[in-house]
Amino acid sequence: MRDPFFSPPGFLLRATEPVAKSLSLKTLPFHTHEILPAFCFYEFINRIVSPYVSARLASQTYPKLSRKTKINWNVHFVSMVQSCLINALALWVIYADKERSSMDWKERLWGYTGAGGMVQGFAAGYFAWDLLVSIEDVDVHGWGALFHAASALAVSMMGFRPFLNYYGVNLILYELSTPFLNIHWWLDKVGMTGSTLQLVNGIALLTTFGGSRLVWGTYQNYSMYKDIWKAVNNPGELPVPSWLALAYLASTTALSCLNFYWFGKMMQAVAKRFDKPNKEQGRKKK
Repeated sequence: MRDPFFSPPGFLLRATEPVAKSLSLKTLPFHTHEILPAFCFYEFINRIVSPYVSARLASQTYPKLSRKTKINWNVHFVSMVQSCLINALALWVIYADKERSSMDWKERLWGYTGAGGMVQGFAAGYFAWDLLVSIEDVDVHGWGALFHAASALAVSMMGFRPFLNYYGVNLILYELSTPFLNIHWWLDKVGMTGSTLQLVNGIALLTTFGGSRLVWGTYQNYSMYKDIWKAVNNPGELPVPSWLALAYLASTTALSCLNFYWFGKMMQAVAKRFDKPNKEQGRKKK
């Protein structure tokens, strides 16, 4: 399936081809016109849209926040927009791109479609922005967030070799739980901790996180491991150096393990917000 976005301008193709060639990112020039606008779009939302909208929708809360909390608020705002957009794009491509659905194991490893490249282009634009804000405000987000942003950008860029472009689009669906995570964070900040709305959202958060990351993500990783194993056992079939494939597998495995860890932490965090009201109600009854 061809990239449904407009074709990249000629000058941009010519400007990025030398860089792409030196980095062995063959399909990168075809998607820089998606990476760069995405980066600028999210920076605009962070600097202009979020402060303007938030000051009006949460007029009793946002203006009184500390500098660090405002930065976090704006990042959650960008994350909300990005996750909704990228999930919609990924789901549409998975459903509509028939070329992807007919791929064999070799094509799933190093095959490429324009539509899949588009999804990875917009995702790379966001991860590039995320890396920028993580560097700018490392005192707010921490070194862990900086490492995560750098790793996510590196993995998404590998899809332009192309390598695992097929699985890259599928694993974008990790983001299905992100909107509920952002809502959960906002409800705490606007004084709705322990509310019915937070309970409903918490159930949705745990359900989507478990479904998209633990079930879907684990299945996708298992399928990816099988395909790479086939390539390893067929000399000349692995399109990248063995160390690079192993590094990719190590990063996805580590993230999968972290997903299970985070899921346990999320369950504790959601439960904690409703334990206190229940205890207080019990004391009142006594």
